[in-house]
Amino acid sequence: MSFSGIYDIAGSALQAQTSRMNTVASNLANAGSVAASEEEAYRAIKPVFATLYQQTQAGDLAGAKVNIAGVLPSDRQPEQRYQPDHPLANADGHVYYAGVNVMEEMADMMSASRSFESAVEVIGRVNSMQQGLLNLGQR
Repeated sequence: MSFSGIYDIAGSALQAQTSRMNTVASNLANAGSVAASEEEAYRAIKPVFATLYQQTQAGDLAGAKVNIAGVLPSDRQPEQRYQPDHPLANADGHVYYAGVNVMEEMADMMSASRSFESAVEVIGRVNSMQQGLLNLGQR
């Protein structure tokens, strides 16, 4: 595999994890939001990833990239609370809090951050190998 292939793969991982961290940040920012109805309540969003396999001209597997297939809402339901004094309370006295689990989002953020760091480490090591090859050529 060429160095550019490794950069492409690591770069796709960086983009995927950046998207993942952005969706987690959006979810955390909206975790405490309140709405008057279940339909208006914020729902957490999650990126969906797909693997793009690359083949050589001979048909052999050359690597795989990560593609962001889309961003979908979570199926976690908003939390209904009885708060008749709340300004957004409906006729029954209920408000709806965002369907976001803060602990799950924080764990997802830590996982995305570690994956991002791993991809950066791969790029750093490839750079180091390329510098080593250039130094060999100077001797």
